[in-house]
Amino acid sequence: MTPTASLGSGGALKIGDVVAERTVHLTRESLVRYAGASGDFNPIHYRDDVASAVGLPGVLAHGMLTMGLAVETLVSWMGDSGRILDYGVRFTRPVVVDAESGADLVVSAKVGALDDAVARIDLTVISGETTVLGKAQVRVRLQG
Repeated sequence: MTPTASLGSGGALKIGDVVAERTVHLTRESLVRYAGASGDFNPIHYRDDVASAVGLPGVLAHGMLTMGLAVETLVSWMGDSGRILDYGVRFTRPVVVDAESGADLVVSAKVGALDDAVARIDLTVISGETTVLGKAQVRVRLQG
């Protein structure tokens, strides 16, 4: 028997259900805005010469920006970000943001586990052909 549950007044959830998906386009401007908001002005996030000098493949998106954009994908499905109980990821690969074309983050959220009160949502986060967050899991309270 496959466990099922519901999120508030929504329909029944089953393990394997995709509950949210989206693509977010990042630009160098996105990185500068995030640096201002977060206070993280490490030049690897906006200067090609510095990124290259330290052996990086290019300017990188902030890890916390990537992590935040990934979990934000769930907010419209949940209706209330206060339902998030726990969130963790492993940073597996950097998101390289090209000066001209930027970078796309493709996020998919799938039900990984259920019990009566909590769902574990597994996020898949890809940039280009590369998974950039590993073991990205969000525990969500099902009832309000």
